[in-house]
Amino acid sequence: MVFMVTLRDIAEQVGVSVSAVSLVLNDRGRGRVRADVAQRIREVAAELGYIPNLLARGLKTRQSLTIGLISDRVASIPFAGQMLAGAQVAASEQDYLLMLIDTAGEAQLEGPAVRALLQRNIEGLIIAAEFHRDVEIPLLPLSIPAVVLDGRPNDPSAEVDWVVPDEVGGAYSATRHLVEAGHRRIAFCNVADSMFVARELRRDGYEKALIEAGLEVDPALIVEAADPSAVAGRVPAWELLGRRDRPTAVFCFSDQIALGFYQVAQQIGLRIPDDLSVIGFDNQQFIADSLLPGLSSIQLPHRAMGVWAAKQAIARSRDSSESAPAHRLMPCPLIERSSVAPPARGIR
Repeated sequence: MVFMVTLRDIAEQVGVSVSAVSLVLNDRGRGRVRADVAQRIREVAAELGYIPNLLARGLKTRQSLTIGLISDRVASIPFAGQMLAGAQVAASEQDYLLMLIDTAGEAQLEGPAVRALLQRNIEGLIIAAEFHRDVEIPLLPLSIPAVVLDGRPNDPSAEVDWVVPDEVGGAYSATRHLVEAGHRRIAFCNVADSMFVARELRRDGYEKALIEAGLEVDPALIVEAADPSAVAGRVPAWELLGRRDRPTAVFCFSDQIALGFYQVAQQIGLRIPDDLSVIGFDNQQFIADSLLPGLSSIQLPHRAMGVWAAKQAIARSRDSSESAPAHRLMPCPLIERSSVAPPARGIR
């Protein structure tokens, strides 16, 4: 059995009334409780390990200072977990608690998870997706604001805030970096699965950078992997790098696909970056930092998105006045390592 220290326990130790303890611990004792007694109350409370009953306080103030967060496998993905870290820190800075439930990709768990959070009197709900995608918004009371983290509502009319990475801007930066290094035959290895909203957006950024540089968008240099894995990436890598007119640089949809290109390049005797420059997307440090040479990559702003989502949910909970939903594209910076160099002399 777990015993909680109560106001009465502290009052008995100090020899004062329960109301005096309540006044002091709620910062309302000045002028009502002598300073030396107030100090003793705080000392005894600390010694006994007193923890305020936030649920009881919430019933009185109608404020739980709690934001709920439902995630879909986010907690189990190391680099995506930064979204949770950012949200938790941002909530803590405003004295809010972040209460997390991860559904592990099981859709049938979402309804019970939402109900469990609502029963705990949350003041807002963050819905976090494991990757940028369309998200179904659960049924919520009108008084509970919702924020989608790393996704957009599948219903465009939904009155919710959302934040996603600037996929177009990130892909543009990657391709522009290769252009500025002197490359003219720049390939793009996309992903074939249409479930990834980013596949079209990253292609748009790639093509935009080429067109602005006065370069032709060559369909022969755009290939696709079945999924974002290294194994899938090796298939288009063999196709591209085995050509006599192979590209001098490649921008990959993911760091794992870029890993596949590293593996194939090594097998056929191409050196990175001397013979082939490579840029990935995600900045998964356990891949990008571990490769030799280090992989230049576009950073997915997971932590920054988590911070924004928590701040937005808290702001909405404090101000219930009607306003248009807020939509945020979070910048995706290029993290430079050692996988990009000018093309070999005489090759463009």
